Amino acid sequence: MAAASSVGAALEPGLGLARSSSTPRDGRLSQCPPPLLSSLHPPWPAAPRVVCSSGGRPWCTVAAAANSHRQQQLGEHEEAVAAAMEPERSSPHEVREEMARCFELVRRLGRGAVYLGSSRVLATHPHYLQAAELAREIARLLDCTTWSGAGPGFMDAATQGALEAGKLVGGFKIGKEAGEWTTSNFHPYLPSESYLTCRFFSARKHGLVDAAVRNCPTDRTAVVALPGGIGTLDELFEMMALIQLERIGSTFPVPFLLLNYDSYYSKLLEFLNDCEQWGTVAPGEVASLWKVCNGNYEALEYLAQFYNVPVAGRNYCISPQLKQQITSYTTS
Repeated sequence: MAAASSVGAALEPGLGLARSSSTPRDGRLSQCPPPLLSSLHPPWPAAPRVVCSSGGRPWCTVAAAANSHRQQQLGEHEEAVAAAMEPERSSPHEVREEMARCFELVRRLGRGAVYLGSSRVLATHPHYLQAAELAREIARLLDCTTWSGAGPGFMDAATQGALEAGKLVGGFKIGKEAGEWTTSNFHPYLPSESYLTCRFFSARKHGLVDAAVRNCPTDRTAVVALPGGIGTLDELFEMMALIQLERIGSTFPVPFLLLNYDSYYSKLLEFLNDCEQWGTVAPGEVASLWKVCNGNYEALEYLAQFYNVPVAGRNYCISPQLKQQITSYTTS
């Protein structure tokens, strides 16, 4: 764990959250002044804070006491609320109506970058900091809404990064993520109008897919797959299949990035190469569907080139990429 802590400490100064960058190096990268840890938004679950945009304008004021009061008010109704959220498919109309609410949320907040990733990763892990940094820089680069499952872990990292950039955030939450012991239908700090708590996974997936669709050339969206487990792989491969079969419903291509932090996905990529040898995947098919990125700079450059962003607009504020030992996401 000492290795993870040292790498995390090395990455933190590069985040430079809510701070302006210094003179760009080579017109692209800029060294960020080291922030205090208190300048980072407290991760899930929330502590009292004022979330501000990069210009210092208050984004939303969140108090843990207010959340506590809200939960106390729910009190005896919590069981009834949780029971009502159980995915009992008594009618196909229920699923259809929830999907319609997901589509309406996307219509209201706008499409953008969709993040998939583990709910188990702790905010102290270096990969969490990298993910928050990536989400912040993508939100600035594409000037778009940031979407996720509105849960903890990497989903929270994406939310934190987007809020630091002063951009809109939307999400499709479920009551209990993998690794969580309790059910909650409320996000600890996002305003209720920016997310939807879903009863059905199918509706949640439809919402995430719709958030990435590009129906006009000016739409700037992306799918970003961060390290994750069963749920992330489920969403990742469904997105890949929809793109492969041209069933994603997008008029224009959608960039799909696989973030291979510290070779996390390398064994999966080896397996997919083996599938080519077995003949279950066509040669070059997988490589044509996504872009494997080993770090944030590579991911940002790919998106910048994909959307023809001028070099002058590529002033990324990112940390140096450091190789770390394999460290559990769930161990502090």
